[in-house]
Amino acid sequence: MAEGLVVLGLDPGTRVTGYGIVRELSGKAELVDTGTIRTPVREDMATRMGVLFNRLQELIRLHAPAEAAIENVFVSKNPSSALKLGQARGACMAACAVHNIPMGEYEPSKVKKNLVGLGSAPKSQVAYMVAHCLGVKKPDWPEDASDALAIAICHLNERRMRRLTGV
Repeated sequence: MAEGLVVLGLDPGTRVTGYGIVRELSGKAELVDTGTIRTPVREDMATRMGVLFNRLQELIRLHAPAEAAIENVFVSKNPSSALKLGQARGACMAACAVHNIPMGEYEPSKVKKNLVGLGSAPKSQVAYMVAHCLGVKKPDWPEDASDALAIAICHLNERRMRRLTGV
């Protein structure tokens, strides 16, 4: 097993959940794995959340992250969408909790500000900074995976800042 701190970043969704696994070694972040988990949209919500939970279990067993980070639910104009997103977050959080993985939670604007310096930055700028931080010249990952990697990098940055400031 390689050294360094391994963090699992999650961008939850009921149809597509992005994941990004990053290792920090000597203050430098490197890409371990990234991708998406797609749930069977024709199935009921319980089945879909079971698929999400089980797939995350596999990723956790494979990569053994020490910590995780997840995007907070933002308040939507559509309460039904917010509730469904909350169910996906719950499945992600439960998968990590089963393995006793501590989890940070971050608002989308916090992630954007952390990586780009502007809380309202467009996704393209965030994706560019994710690739830059990880030293990837031509990223070919989906947008949901890029968002998950951004959350993992944000977590590493926030963790480092807390250590430096003693907070």
